[in-house]
Amino acid sequence: QVQLVESGGGLVQPGGSLRLSCAASGNIFGVNEMGWFRQAPGKQRELVASITSGGSASYADSVKGRATISRGDAKTVHLQMYSLKPEDTAVYYCNARVRVIGFGTVDRWGQGTQVTVSS
Repeated sequence: QVQLVESGGGLVQPGGSLRLSCAASGNIFGVNEMGWFRQAPGKQRELVASITSGGSASYADSVKGRATISRGDAKTVHLQMYSLKPEDTAVYYCNARVRVIGFGTVDRWGQGTQVTVSS
């Protein structure tokens, strides 16, 4: 069984920063692309940033210049966000394409972590 566990959400003041982390565990042979999505109330889930196993990153226009995604090791991903705005408020979800031992490649989601930007 493969799990993604997220950490680092919370309440942040406008202009502040935070770091989200996600770790994959289980019978994992490897992890391909990892990413962060977010979903605000009443809105569709959207991609925030993603990074390949080789370290190539991409960002949504709404966070370019205010976010950095990185791979801590082969099974972890971090999202550092700066200059946070109230519109960044959402539940943030980690996503990963995981190579499972003896099973193949599967797409997995974390449970989500709430980020609230408010004074």
